[in-house]
Amino acid sequence: MDFLTILKAIILGIVEGITEFAPVSSTGHMIIVDGMWLQSEQFLTKYVANTFKIVIQLGSILAVVIIFRDRFIEMLGLRRGKQETGQGEAGQKGKLKLTHVIVGLIPAGVLGLLFEDYIDEHLFSIRTVLFGLVIGAVFMIIADKFRPSKLKAETVDQITYKQALTVGLIQCLSLWPGFSRSGSTISGGVLLGLSHRAASDFTFIMAVPIMAGASAISLAKNWQYITLEYLPFFIAGFISAFVFALISIRFFLKLINKIKLVPFAIYRIVLAVVIYIVYF
Repeated sequence: MDFLTILKAIILGIVEGITEFAPVSSTGHMIIVDGMWLQSEQFLTKYVANTFKIVIQLGSILAVVIIFRDRFIEMLGLRRGKQETGQGEAGQKGKLKLTHVIVGLIPAGVLGLLFEDYIDEHLFSIRTVLFGLVIGAVFMIIADKFRPSKLKAETVDQITYKQALTVGLIQCLSLWPGFSRSGSTISGGVLLGLSHRAASDFTFIMAVPIMAGASAISLAKNWQYITLEYLPFFIAGFISAFVFALISIRFFLKLINKIKLVPFAIYRIVLAVVIYIVYF
């Protein structure tokens, strides 16, 4: 395997790491790089290329686990953290619990299992992704424009079960490729009165179990394609995705309360135009 191929794996990992958790649709970006590079590599079969995408997604997931490691340890009951209090929608003191995350995961998890085959067969096309990019961008602009003037949850620890469930229901929109999981859930959270940072924190925490589970199942089905021949390609992409996801998530969380969602929405529309020009 030559240096150029490894370099391509690194660049693909960078794209995955930067876009997986930002509200810009990693699917839209991977369509571009997949068409440009993955499919052009003669040694990569369709199955190896798909396995590579799963591997680099795991790199991004690991970055979230590292950033929120203390939070996950506390939610799993492995360590008791300092008691943080805040007034939620019902005026109750609280702290984000594992049950909040489970409540938020149920709607998309159930629909995803029921319609997984249909989504894979009918919705993963360039046209459907373009539609998801644009409609998702409009939804993000609406969220910024019509968000409540008074915050109901400034931090993730102030999220109520009702808000968690509603965000989970809105997350179902992300089952449409290109809509973006983080784009839908952050926007939904903002419309419910969560701060942009609280909505982002909840989105990233909630993404880990559902993405890790889906990736693990997919990896188990494709394990035979991770061979010594392809191992350097997989490792380079995994490390690249992990490092750049680590950087981009920290950067995003520091800025999201200041820049809000509109800049990302504009970028999505530009991306949709680029994809349309390239493919149509």
